This record gives sequence, structure tokens and C-alpha cells, in this order.
Amino acid sequence: MELRDIEIFLVLAEELHFGRTALRLHVSQARVSQAIAKQERRIGAPLFTRTSRRVELTEVGARLREDLGAGYQRILDGVATATAAGRGVVGTLTLGLHGANAHEYASVIGLFRRRHPDVELRFHEIHFSDPFGPLRAGAVDLATTWLPVREHDITVGPVLGSEPLLLMVAAGHPLAGRGSVLMEDLGDWQMPGTLPSVPDYWATVLAPTRTPSGRPIRRGPRVTTLEETMAVVASGDVICLVHGEATRHYRRPGIVFVPIRDAPTGSWALIWRLGGETPLVRAFAQAAKDSGPVGVAAEINPGTAPIA
Repeated sequence: MELRDIEIFLVLAEELHFGRTALRLHVSQARVSQAIAKQERRIGAPLFTRTSRRVELTEVGARLREDLGAGYQRILDGVATATAAGRGVVGTLTLGLHGANAHEYASVIGLFRRRHPDVELRFHEIHFSDPFGPLRAGAVDLATTWLPVREHDITVGPVLGSEPLLLMVAAGHPLAGRGSVLMEDLGDWQMPGTLPSVPDYWATVLAPTRTPSGRPIRRGPRVTTLEETMAVVASGDVICLVHGEATRHYRRPGIVFVPIRDAPTGSWALIWRLGGETPLVRAFAQAAKDSGPVGVAAEINPGTAPIA
């Protein structure tokens, strides 16, 4: 079995969708189908069951995924380690992270460390009140941030993860009891104020100034950190959009997260200074590409209850 066919099988076993697999591997859907058909002929049993609505692993396919997965990763790690050694990828890399990004993207960090055990990886916390400052000042070599980024001196690298935004409100807020809300509902309430130093296009991802119909959204107290944001939300002064990871890492007494039926997708990516793409930066970006994005832009169920 060719290495590329193994890769196609393993990605399809993860995605369970021929279109997403083709997109992720930059091949056609026909190439994916051909590779799976060839493997099934060789093995003599179906690896997936397909219907018009879903793709699932068969028992044989699940066993093959288990047997091939670890070996395939060892091959990739071995090649990457040898390549890094040949290119002299050593030294110290400082990664800027927002909030709980280290936990969200632990798979990327783990893969990088396995491939480059001689590299010292350091971490630096970044606040949304100064998203690009540490990078420009040289305090970090690369950083995580949410998209979009339209800075002339910054390169945008691989996407780390994507999922729908949520609404964070106080537990006693009128919106807290709803199963879901619409973006238009934001026009009835205040959102946190942003600092003049933060680019408007970037800040409005989580603090939009207008609803979809064009109604203005009022501004409340200015905040500089996530903890400050949660404090003013818990007090009932404002409501706020947050990334989906908030439900996994930022549960607090007095705060709930409400699904948004027409929620925009929030995406995180790696960024680095234009002209600052060192071998270490390239190696970390490659680990992010190979690890693949975390989360998907799933459809919000209108009947979903708020998350306390």
C-alpha cells in the first residue's frame, strides 16, 4: 500500500466525508474514491459504508485505522526529524498564545516537540488588547490569533481551528434562558468597548458594531483581558461573542453560553512577522499543517439549550 493511499484512508477515517478529505489533502474527490476502492480490492472487504447522507467505518476499516495510524505517524515524525536535523533546526522558539490556546492546540505543540526534541519551546501570553504588539516587538517568534488579519507587516500561516461563535451572557440575563438567539438580537444590548489601539476590523469579530440589518450595537465598559470581559458580563453590564473554546475552558459561576442560529465562524491561525520566517517558524507551521485544524463549523441546533 502506497504511503499516499494510507494518508487518504486515515484522513477519510477522521473526516468521514469525501469532499472534506479531498479539500484537506488538495486532491480531487475522484482520487480519494479511487484510493479507497483500490485498498478495498486489495483487502477484500469494504472499509467504509456509504449512503447519500453519511460515511462510516466498517469493523474492518476501524481495525485498519487503529493498526495504520500509529505507524504512519511514526513515519512522518521520523522523516520530519531527519529533515530538521539535516537543516539544523535547533534553538529556542517563543510562541505567543491567547488564553487557553495551549490546551486547544496541544496536538500541534506535541507534534512539534516530538519532531524537534532539541528545540526549546517557550510560551508568552498575549491579550486581545495588544494582539500584534509582542510579535512586532520581537517578544515572540510566532503567535496565535483569530482571523481575519490584514496587517501589512504580518504573515498569516495555517488555520489552527474553526467553529461557530457563541454568545456569553450573565446567568440572570433575559437572553440566558433562550435555547438560541440570532445575531440581530445583539442590537438590543451593550457589548464591551474596545481600545483605540486594536484594529476595528479585528475587534468587531467578537464585538460587532452593527446587527445584520444595520442597527447599531451600543458599547459598554472597555475591557483589556478575557477575565475583565467575563467580570463585566457576569455583572450583567454587557453581552459578548466568544469562540467555541470558551465552553471548554472558561466556565464560570454566573455565566452561560448561548448558541447563535446564524453564528459566524470563528477561526484561529498562526501568524509571524513578514520576513521573520525562520527554520523554526517553518517547522512549527508545518506541524500545524500536518496536525490539521481542530473543530469544524458545525450547524447550530436551534433547540440547543444554553451552556452553563
